[in-house]
Amino acid sequence: MGNPLNVAQEEWQTRCDLAALYRLVAHFRMTDIIDTHISARLPGQADQFLINRYGVMFHEMRASDLVKIDQRGNVIEAGRPAEELRVNKAGFTIHSAVHMARHDLNFVIHTHTAAGIAVSAQENGLLPISQHALKYYGKLSYHDYEGIALDLDERERLVADLGPDNRAMILRNHGLLAAGHTASTAFQEIYFLERACQAQVAAQAGGVPLRMPSQAVCRLTAEQYAADADSFYSDAFWQASLRLVEKDQPDYRS
Repeated sequence: MGNPLNVAQEEWQTRCDLAALYRLVAHFRMTDIIDTHISARLPGQADQFLINRYGVMFHEMRASDLVKIDQRGNVIEAGRPAEELRVNKAGFTIHSAVHMARHDLNFVIHTHTAAGIAVSAQENGLLPISQHALKYYGKLSYHDYEGIALDLDERERLVADLGPDNRAMILRNHGLLAAGHTASTAFQEIYFLERACQAQVAAQAGGVPLRMPSQAVCRLTAEQYAADADSFYSDAFWQASLRLVEKDQPDYRS
């Protein structure tokens, strides 16, 4: 599809990967119209990131729609019309916290799905009742709700709650957050977390007692998932997912 912004090839590939993430999140109906965000760290730049142009729907997102910003959400691009550079600075508070504290996480996804919000409002959080949920057994963080994320001071508390190793977090009374070193690992994290929340809400709706595996089985399953992280499976999962948008929506690479 070319490189209409004439940026470096590494940046353009990151833009294409991020645009693909937006399209996939839309495909699986994890959007909230123009709210929520997905961001990516620019290669070789510790404090420069890409985020969506505010007002563009996720299913419309193209590589050229993404805007380059700094850690405070300020636009640092030049030579493009102002209407192409509008971003929601408040929406980047959560993302910048993760990017600045965890340099192993280059892609950050935040969602407001019905299932994610429902589980975030439950006192016990995500329950170990499904294979999808067991991916996060002992590896899922929680952050208490502090209001709309407008205060940059919240970033310190958010990253403290995320911790040094976890790649997924439930934002209490708010939604879900998942991240990864690559677009493929970030998408896998949000997909499995969302499916786990959907399964929990559906199981609870049955109105009968829920079956829980033993702690030993929970730990084993989490270890099995961890052994597959950043492996052939992750890449195969991403390539299969990309085929969902490549055929009918190849313009994400424009």
